[in-house]
Amino acid sequence: MPATATPTVLTARALLLDMDGTLVNSDAVVERVWRRWAERNGLDGDEVMSVVHGRQGHASMALLLPGRPVEENLADNARMLAEETADTDGVIEIAGAGAFLASLDGLPHALVTSADVALATARMDAAGLRLPAVRVTAESVGASKPDPEGFLKGAAELGVDPADCVVFEDSGAGIAAGRAAGMRVVGVGPRAVRHEPDVAVRDLTQVRVEAADGTVRLRLG
Repeated sequence: MPATATPTVLTARALLLDMDGTLVNSDAVVERVWRRWAERNGLDGDEVMSVVHGRQGHASMALLLPGRPVEENLADNARMLAEETADTDGVIEIAGAGAFLASLDGLPHALVTSADVALATARMDAAGLRLPAVRVTAESVGASKPDPEGFLKGAAELGVDPADCVVFEDSGAGIAAGRAAGMRVVGVGPRAVRHEPDVAVRDLTQVRVEAADGTVRLRLG
């Protein structure tokens, strides 16, 4: 199914939701923090920004500084996470996110994010959004997106076969992870369209959720 803005209906048994760029617009702080990191490390800021969306920080660092020891990346990532958690200026909900999450009450869904618990909590709170009860964060996985581990863990925690899940994502790494998990992917926002998700929506105002006979019906577009 090509990415399209034409009204589309998907059915699933569970939804797996990325956070940054999908539920929460955190682009302003991500730009601030990562461009400072690029300057400190003598890297081009635009190149860094083309890599970091969707990945855990240490995974981005490994791509951008391939010769640097893993231990140094992990320590640097811990400092970056603290910086990002403390800076919520400009963090807002993606249009329609609050209503979308409210429509999922009582339906199987999980947050699957490359953020750790502290960062996810800070950003969802700043955007005025509730955290889903089931959460797969950086602490929960051994591999960052585009590895499918996080989405597969989310499906397992919900007791749903991966093929019966729909992923909501904005980044190339996240869309690749959803595909690798054998799931259909709804791309949210302009960044997602470049990575050819199954269906693309401008924002979450273009998503309607209906429950029917143990399934979730999504009207998109």
